[in-house]
Order: sequence, then C-alpha cells, then structure tokens
Amino acid sequence: MRNEIKEYEAVAKAAEKFVKSVAEGNSEYAKSLFTNDAVLFGILDGNLEHGSIEQFYHNVDTVAAGDNFKAHIDVLAVEETVAVVRVLEEGWGGRIDFTDFLLLLKLDNEWKCVAKAYNQNSNTIKK
Repeated sequence: MRNEIKEYEAVAKAAEKFVKSVAEGNSEYAKSLFTNDAVLFGILDGNLEHGSIEQFYHNVDTVAAGDNFKAHIDVLAVEETVAVVRVLEEGWGGRIDFTDFLLLLKLDNEWKCVAKAYNQNSNTIKK
C-alpha cells in the first residue's frame, strides 16, 4: 500500500541527515539516521568497501566534501515500514560523484537506515 505524501516527506527529512553529514564532514548527523548494525556496500576507486557503516563514518570524518559539493534526494518508494532513497552526490572530496541507495525501516515510529549501497561514477574513479 502506498503511503501518504507526509510519509514521503518524513523519509526525505531523515535522508537529509545523511546529506548534512557528507556536506559538513561530520558523521554525527548520520549516526542518528543509521542503526548500529547498518551495513555498507560499494566500490570506491576500484576497491570493494563492505561491512559496518563505521567505514562510511570514517570516510565522512576524514574527507571534506569540498566547496562544490552538491546533493539531491529522491524518495523512490515508501511501503508502510520500508523505504528506498536515492541520493545523488556530485564533487565529494573535490572529485567523486556517487549514487547512493539507502534502505530505511520504520522502527519505533522513526525512519532508520539499515543499509547503504553506492556506485561511484566511472568517470571519477582514480586509477
């Protein structure tokens, strides 16, 4: 069953914590979004990253987004207790464009991210 628009807005607001963390280089916002056991999957500069979301926190806290960083949030689906969000990032660290997919669950009436999978745009891979 499709949710009401207000629920899509709540999911987008939750995803804004992710974007704010990346933009400001401060994982604290994202830590309030992700569950403690959230997972990460993606390939960064040709190397597989997978496992704990702690790797994402480390990346955010050690690489500045840069002055030209931009992001856009698309809420792709909200189905009662599960949501899928796509975040487009341009210019992270001054050179990388990402497409992130966030999988959220509604836990205790709050949208929490349980998984992040991403693609690094091929034209931004450091060889």
